Amino acid sequence: QVQVVESGGGLVQPGGSLRLSCAASGFTLDSYAIGWFRQAPGKEREVVSCISSRDGSTYHRNSVKGRFTISRDNAKNTVYLQMDSLKPEDTALYYCAAKIQYSDYLPTDQFEYHYWGQGTQVTVSS
Repeated sequence: QVQVVESGGGLVQPGGSLRLSCAASGFTLDSYAIGWFRQAPGKEREVVSCISSRDGSTYHRNSVKGRFTISRDNAKNTVYLQMDSLKPEDTALYYCAAKIQYSDYLPTDQFEYHYWGQGTQVTVSS
């Protein structure tokens, strides 16, 4: 069964850090672009960060640039999202998603992604 599973969420104080993991099962991630998305209560789901399987190029939305880092470990079939200097506005349900990648184009639109996890909650609060 093809699936991705997120882990690593939790409650953290403002300024703290968390590392989210996205583990794949039933397929190998090395041919897939991976995206992290988030949805806060009452808001639309939005892209956070994406990473290419072709050249490791990345995308981060402006509000997380300099604070979040996306990386992949193909040997562990896992993609990570390191989140530092967390802010209350980062509070959301975080999802990872996978899309097979045939070119250097890195998708950032959620509708381009095929496989989705169930999400992991991140809460930033004092």
